[in-house]
Amino acid sequence: MTTDHRAQVDELLADYRRSRDQLASVQRDLAGISASASSPDGSVTATVGAQGTLTDLELTDAAYRLRPAQLARLILRTTQEAVAAGAERTYRALGPVLPAGTDPEALLRGTADLRPEEIAPPPPPERPRAVDDDEDFDQRDWLNVETPRGSG
Repeated sequence: MTTDHRAQVDELLADYRRSRDQLASVQRDLAGISASASSPDGSVTATVGAQGTLTDLELTDAAYRLRPAQLARLILRTTQEAVAAGAERTYRALGPVLPAGTDPEALLRGTADLRPEEIAPPPPPERPRAVDDDEDFDQRDWLNVETPRGSG
């Protein structure tokens, strides 16, 4: 290998190693993301992990004075706030390693650079139309056919 080619290969390897190190750093940052939110009255505190999964839930004695439906709504609202805070941290961790102009939120939703029609679910498959033909034995339910009296 000539010296010029060797220098190019060394430069490519160095770039590759830097990219791998940066990727490992981002993955560590993402794995360490945790976010908490507390209800306005402080009776509920929800903590979520990197993927928005509830990892801890703290309820004070005041939470038990609420009606079950009120407490459920408060837990859901507080957890949603924690998820939003965790998502924002995720976006900030991803931002530096994404190409310029890439929306981290859209990327994580799986919609980056896609038009709405590209991400719409496919239409359900068409059901075969029933054939209105007495000779079509495929349409007959043979298990529920009544047997004439005296022949069974």
